[in-house]
Order: sequence, then C-alpha cells, then structure tokens
Amino acid sequence: MIHARHRRQGGAHDMQDNAAQLEPALDSYRLLLDEVGAFIYTADLQGRYTYANRLVLEMLGRPLAQVIGKTFAECVGVSALDETIDDTDRRVMHDGETIAREETHDIPGDQARTFWSVKKPLRDGEGRIVGLLGISYDITEKVQLEARLREKKTLLDAVLDHVDALVYMKDASRHFRYANQRVAQMFGLPVEQIIDRLDSALMPHEAADRFWAIDQAVIDSQQPYAAEVSLPDAAGHLRHFWSVIVPWVDAEGVQAVVGMSTDITALHELQEELQQQARTDSLTGCANRRRFFELAEIEYARSRRHGSSLSLIAIDIDHFKQINDHYGHPTGDLVLQDFVGCCRGILREIDIFARTGGEEFCILLPCASLDAAREISERIRTMTMACQPVDALPSLRISASFGVSSLGTADPDFQVLFARADRALYAAKQQGRNRTVVL
Repeated sequence: MIHARHRRQGGAHDMQDNAAQLEPALDSYRLLLDEVGAFIYTADLQGRYTYANRLVLEMLGRPLAQVIGKTFAECVGVSALDETIDDTDRRVMHDGETIAREETHDIPGDQARTFWSVKKPLRDGEGRIVGLLGISYDITEKVQLEARLREKKTLLDAVLDHVDALVYMKDASRHFRYANQRVAQMFGLPVEQIIDRLDSALMPHEAADRFWAIDQAVIDSQQPYAAEVSLPDAAGHLRHFWSVIVPWVDAEGVQAVVGMSTDITALHELQEELQQQARTDSLTGCANRRRFFELAEIEYARSRRHGSSLSLIAIDIDHFKQINDHYGHPTGDLVLQDFVGCCRGILREIDIFARTGGEEFCILLPCASLDAAREISERIRTMTMACQPVDALPSLRISASFGVSSLGTADPDFQVLFARADRALYAAKQQGRNRTVVL
C-alpha cells in the first residue's frame, strides 16, 4: 500500500512536471496565434468561446477571462446571432462540414466589418466533434474597395455608353478588350459578344487589316493617331468617323490601343452636298461654269497625253430673253430644264455637260471627232425644236444655235479650243440662229 501510494504521488508529480514543461510551448503557440494576422478562436457545441486570440479580444473589447464561456452574441451584447451564422455553425458542429464563406458582423462601437471565415469541426482524441475552430480574415477594406471600384466602373460605363462616340480598346493581338454601347450598336451585337473577339471577326477583313495597320503603327511609335476613317455599320450603310487612337500599356506591360471614333457621317454628307452645290448648277443639275473649266483642263491634259481627240459644242438657246420677257422667268426656267433633259438623252456618260451662262451651255466630248461632234449637235438641235417644254403653252417652241470645234495639234491650251467654239456659235447666231456652225 505504501508503495502504491508512493507510485500515485510520483504520477501526480510527473503530470505536474509535464504540464510545467508544456507551458512554455503553449505560450509560444499562443504568441504565434496572436501574431498571425487572423482572428482565431474555438467554441464548444453551445457556441461558447473556449479560446480567442488577441485580434478576437481586441475586436470584442474584452479580456480573455470575460470571453471564455460566453457566446459571440453575449460578448457583443445582442440577444441572438444572425440566423445564417447560426446555421453555418450548426452545419460545422453537427454535420461535420468545413465551410469557407464571407461573413459580416456588427461590432460594438465600430462599423460593420466583413470577414472571410473558415470554420471546421473541432474533434477530441476519439474523433467526436466537441466544437468548432474558426479562422477569419478582416476583408472589410478589400470589400469596400471592390464596392468603390464597382461603383466607379458603373459610373464610367454609364458615361462611356452615353458618349456620342465609339469607345473601344484593342490589344496587340487584335482582340477587343473593351467596347461601349455605341460600338455594340455599330456591330449589331451585345458588348459581351465583342469582348475578346478578333477585329477581323467583327468587320470585313479588308477594313480590319486597314485598321490593324493603323493600330500597329500607334503601338510601335507610341504616338497618337487622328484621321477620318470609314466603315459599314451592321445594316451595311457606310459610316464616316473622326477617329483618335492612342497607345496604352496595362500594369502587366500588355500593349494596347484605346480608340474614340466620333460619327461624322452627317457632316461628311453635308460637305459632299456643299461640294456638289459648289460645282453644280442648281436649276438644271448639270455642271456649273467653274466645274466645267476644271474638268476641261483635265480632259485637255488627257487628250494631249494619249493623243486622243477632244471636241467641244457651245450652245445658246435662241431668243431666250424674249421668252423670259413674254412668258415670265418660271417658264424660262422650265425651258432650260427641258433642254437639259433633251441633251442628256443623247450624250454619253463620259461627256461633260455644263451651264456656262444664263442660256448658254457647253458640251465637252472626249474621244469624239469633229464629225461626231457635228452629228451630236444636229441631233440635239432637231430634238430641241420637237420638244414642248410647257404643256400649257402649246404655241411655245424653242430652238438653239450651236458652235462646234475640235482640239487641233497646234492648240497650246484648252482656252484656244473654247474660243474657237465660241466664235463658231457667234457665227451660227449671225447666220440666223437654229443652226450648227463648225470651225
């Protein structure tokens, strides 16, 4: 008995010695858990804390002695936990699940904080679940930053989608990395079907290659580019844009271009219309005097270069002033328009027809001999006499005088040919009008 007592006393001393030896190791583990930068705790099956590291204690604002044996709800002064949190703990402690999820808690004296928590069952030596182990990382600032970034992205998307321009980004492999709603409307596709697609899959290959050559030059030179570009839209209509393309490099060093293309189709059409008006006679629709001489110089140079013939017909509608005085200017306008219509039915597409004065016209005939020009002149003269320009005025008949000439080998410029045809016209008028004179 004495020996047994001694053995029991010796065993107790051994346990005390072992505990004394383990204490420094436990202190080291506690210190480590306090410094890992995570919220670490354990709880029993009733959700009462059995351990909490320094960050948990600081968050709760209590020392360890006031935390052990209490639930989180009791520590923060609320009557019950959020239902979803209770369910999470139940799944860990009763179903043995390991759960990783984002959680938000209202902390006394502080704003609501968001954590990324991993909870797993805590087991005893025989494998029975006796509680849970929780490790949480405070991601409040990360979540807030992401929320701000989402807000900024939403705002930026709203701005870019309402900018009256196509805004896009393409990387150095010709893939779209961003496109606003204007780009989507242009291609007739949702934005999601544009991102990460090749430019050649969204537009005609010729246009895609042309734009890629520009993009590549911008990437290589790292200099912006600005010019007018044209591209058919989803309906096949040609659109014109003023495009500004600038180089861009992301944080990982990936090179790309950012483009902003403003639709100037209406302006482009207006410019063309103004140019057309500047070179077209508004009443008759044929070329005006200025445009006629511009084209005449081009045809003169071509005739000299190729040794081809070039003829000119100068025309004057007979007694046109009397028509205006007797019937009025609106009737005179109808006469001019009807005369032009008669001429167009006879002339070729390459012929240049112009109103060079009030009732004066010129027809330049490339690759036409003098005889051919005389024949055309006579056909127009005959048709003019047969026309009835105003149905309400059956008695109104018109005629015209014609002067015809061809470019000679000695003619130093077009003005010489023009002057000779004008002299022939004057001779036709002097000889009684309604005739063709050739010089």
